[in-house]
Amino acid sequence: MDEQAHAATVRRLERASGKLAAAAIARMDQQLPWYRAMPPENRSWIGLVAQAGIAAFTEWFRHPDAPQAISTDVFGTAPRELTRAITLRQTVEMVRTTIEVVESAIDELAAPGGERALRNAILVYAREIAFATAQVYAQAAEARGAWDARLESLVVNAVVSGEADESDISRAAALGWKAPDHVTVVLGSAPSGESELTVEAIRRAARYAKLQVLTGVLGKRLVVVAGGSDDPVQAAKALLGPFAAGPVVAGPVVGDLLAATHSAQAAAAGLRAVAAWPDAPRPVHADDLLPERAMAGDPVARRLLVEEVYTPLQEAGSALLETLSVYLEQASSLEGAARMLFVHPNTVRYRLRRVTDVTGWPPSDVRSAFTLRIALMLGRLAETARRQ
Repeated sequence: MDEQAHAATVRRLERASGKLAAAAIARMDQQLPWYRAMPPENRSWIGLVAQAGIAAFTEWFRHPDAPQAISTDVFGTAPRELTRAITLRQTVEMVRTTIEVVESAIDELAAPGGERALRNAILVYAREIAFATAQVYAQAAEARGAWDARLESLVVNAVVSGEADESDISRAAALGWKAPDHVTVVLGSAPSGESELTVEAIRRAARYAKLQVLTGVLGKRLVVVAGGSDDPVQAAKALLGPFAAGPVVAGPVVGDLLAATHSAQAAAAGLRAVAAWPDAPRPVHADDLLPERAMAGDPVARRLLVEEVYTPLQEAGSALLETLSVYLEQASSLEGAARMLFVHPNTVRYRLRRVTDVTGWPPSDVRSAFTLRIALMLGRLAETARRQ
């Protein structure tokens, strides 16, 4: 195209820019149902983007020897929030519609002999604006991702630190947390490397297990607030893969995000005490670590062992406490306990079954016997303290 024809085409583009934008908007209204359904304010912003795109093409075409690239400033006329209201697919449809309108008017826009050059310029411009569109949405996604990660970290930290309140429920809702009825907190060591990769691996595992999660790496710990399962150990098993080697502890199930603080505290206490049980399963329930937690100084574990083991046995009658104590002292021997108590072994056996019914811990199991022994010790110490 000679300079004269090129200048003439530029002038025609300038005169027709308003008409082309109006035609593009009219075609969107006719062909794109989502555009018609949008509020007037958003439609207005889309109109400005279309006008800016046509104006940018005119300016771009004016300098054909300049670098063949387009700035994302085409989208700068609209607020950043528009990327939330309009999907990438819808933006592509908007751009395609606008380009089609300009292409259909080539014969009117191009000076004689300049049709081919204008058509080629539109093809190149369409490619460049496609890249610009992708860049705008990529930047918006990165910004949202960074903000969401910060928000999620705040919620997880509030749960772990015991400072969760109603504002954290609102933050979690903004992240897609749907307030499940069953919530547990899982703690373990975070793997080395990028924490973002670890978080994404947890999310993939959660999607596969149909769990809701809020997660983050706090220092060297990987924390997962998991919702949607009434079995904390099963939930932890489903999320186990991204954790580093070492113990993983699941706190007890609670009813909501605010109560998850208690689950987190139990899991943290279990993680501190689990070294005392080298053969602990992985993952392990925090309540299965009650004796180790109690010996490590956890007041909650001590209270639970007294309230849920010693006190119920005491209230069930002195015979159960006496029988359990003697049975444990006799190295879990039915016959030895029966001789010491001057009763038949079947009586001892019956009373031990009652102990299991009352506490949930069967004395014949080695691990349970250890827990019961610690509970008896703590209960006696508590009674002595009350008397003094």
